[in-house]
Amino acid sequence: MIKHKILENFLDVDEFTKLISINYGDVPIDGIKVFNNIVDREGNTKSSIIEEKLLKKLHNNCHQKAVEILKELHPEKLKLYEYSEFHLIITGKNYKFPIHNDTLNKLLSGVIYLHPEKNKGTIFYKSKKGEISFEVDWKQNRAVFFSRSKNSFHSYESDKNSNRVCLVYNLMTKNFKEVCKIEGLNYYYESFKHFINPYLLRYFGFII
Repeated sequence: MIKHKILENFLDVDEFTKLISINYGDVPIDGIKVFNNIVDREGNTKSSIIEEKLLKKLHNNCHQKAVEILKELHPEKLKLYEYSEFHLIITGKNYKFPIHNDTLNKLLSGVIYLHPEKNKGTIFYKSKKGEISFEVDWKQNRAVFFSRSKNSFHSYESDKNSNRVCLVYNLMTKNFKEVCKIEGLNYYYESFKHFINPYLLRYFGFII
């Protein structure tokens, strides 16, 4: 089973309330919207939808918790940390993201379920072939974290009834080569996948 960590009520009431109150606009029933928000290790912010004050509060309140989780799940990667992502992702009610493994720059991957009250969670697989290992059910303000490995395959989708709104919280690096060394991967092949997969997903609906 993929090593993971589940935390209930991950955000405080103020953070959670403000995030679910953001006006995300419309999203196609089979589409996705991603709002990128970044905080680097010096505290500099870059936001597309979360106001700076809230983004800094999220970073201040959540960073040490995330660091402790990474220490538990994959401590060798902690030294590579450079910045954090707080991306708001809204998927239309019929949207489905295929089985995939996270990109090498994600040291710790986290998702916090925001809205609505009921939807579908995150599915983890034994392999890319699609045999389900376990599912982390949807519950508002529940967070699930994992540190990617060769076999951390997962997917997500909406429940065909309503849009699915999440905060994706990742600890990030730009040092692909060192991640490949830690995981025992071929740097050049992984770099090729990192380049080509967005195009494969956009035009053909799958990734390698």
